[in-house]
Amino acid sequence: MSQLFRHLPSVDAVLSALSGDKDMESLPRPLQRDLVNGFLDLCREEIKSGVITEESALGMDVLLPRITAYIRVQARPHFRRVLNATGVVVHTNMGRSLLAKEAVDAVVEACAHYSNLEFDLATGERGSRYSHVEKILCDITGAEAALVVNNNASAVFIMLETLAKGREVVVSRGQLVEIGGSFRIPDVMAKSGATLREVGATNRTHVKDYEGAINENTGALMRVHTSNFRLIGFTKEVTLPEMRDLGDRHDLPVLEDLGSGSLFRFDGMGLINEPTVQEVVAQGADVVSFSGDKVLGGPQAGIIVGRKKWIDMIKKNPINRAMRIDKMTLAALEATLRLYLDMDEAREKVPTLNMITMPYKTLRARAGRLAKVLRTELGEAVEVGVRKGVSRVGGGAFPEQDIATALVTVVPRDLHVQELKQRLLDTEPPLVARIEDDAFCLDPRTLDPKEYRLAADAIRQALTLQI
Repeated sequence: MSQLFRHLPSVDAVLSALSGDKDMESLPRPLQRDLVNGFLDLCREEIKSGVITEESALGMDVLLPRITAYIRVQARPHFRRVLNATGVVVHTNMGRSLLAKEAVDAVVEACAHYSNLEFDLATGERGSRYSHVEKILCDITGAEAALVVNNNASAVFIMLETLAKGREVVVSRGQLVEIGGSFRIPDVMAKSGATLREVGATNRTHVKDYEGAINENTGALMRVHTSNFRLIGFTKEVTLPEMRDLGDRHDLPVLEDLGSGSLFRFDGMGLINEPTVQEVVAQGADVVSFSGDKVLGGPQAGIIVGRKKWIDMIKKNPINRAMRIDKMTLAALEATLRLYLDMDEAREKVPTLNMITMPYKTLRARAGRLAKVLRTELGEAVEVGVRKGVSRVGGGAFPEQDIATALVTVVPRDLHVQELKQRLLDTEPPLVARIEDDAFCLDPRTLDPKEYRLAADAIRQALTLQI
């Protein structure tokens, strides 16, 4: 064993042998040295465990291909592109919504040049970063004022902390939701300094329940949209107009957390209608919060719209500075919102809307093209088919509704489908899809036609272990 250790090449010898490799040349010298050391440590472990038993296995001609493959894998950025063939449009674990080209271009412009982020071009004095999106948000939603923070959790928190700290907020028991990442409305309310006052039963809440809970310490009435679940059967909830009437009679603000809020009406497209932000504002909510990076299809943001009286109070909260958005988010959000000035244009150009509303006929044609690419590129290594399936919106929206799609099925001839799925997590780029009925299923709803050959190449990498 000691003889084998002595035959290991030095770090400098390996670096010299790799000096002409393009992958190595693009890496900083300290990283190159660390990676070579890591590979040599791996060789030492293989010697100790008996995997390497011959000196010939340690020759540079044998090690060099292994070193190159090791560095290629280890030097990849940790945060990188993934091919989403799951059919889940707003996939929280894969970055939620894709940005429209107009939003991407706006981000690049904001990053590459100085801007009027907080500079008033009319006066030459300091301005407000929120002015870039407030008017367009008001124009689209019908609200009197608007504010944007870094996500909807922040929006809910600052809304409660500003308007109800030290006071009670009345919420229906059936709306005390928990969303992904263990975000719970009662916990956020407690952190904000407001006191939760639950009313009603899990499945039925009446106006009289809210009215019976109102006292001298009541700070607000609140509705929470149950974005990621549904109560069905013997149910009853108080409508927003009823809540508005109650708030007027007791001089209390009515707050609405829409969660994955939408500016676009999906009814008539095979989906049960969700309340839009415009509808909620028109029905009298004083303050409405919702996400920018879910069904809206923009960057991560928490958007707050409503009556100027209440929004101005939230703007003045010192916590607002800790939650403010940066120039890239502002640029992407404004560009996305501008598309919503024409709903037909938004449906066409906002990727999230385009994917959600894509008709089955289009998906069937895309599935046929994807299947053809896979058969051509992979040959006899896999069996490829097309069948009906379902997609999901994701992001907590439309939780109980499936959307018809066409799936491309891939069954390897010499590899278990579960092993294929696992190997595809380590390809470049990784390909993520789902297994149904013992087949690896790719949904063209979330896989762009420009990515079909990339998907085929990823499967080839997985089948041959060239990763």
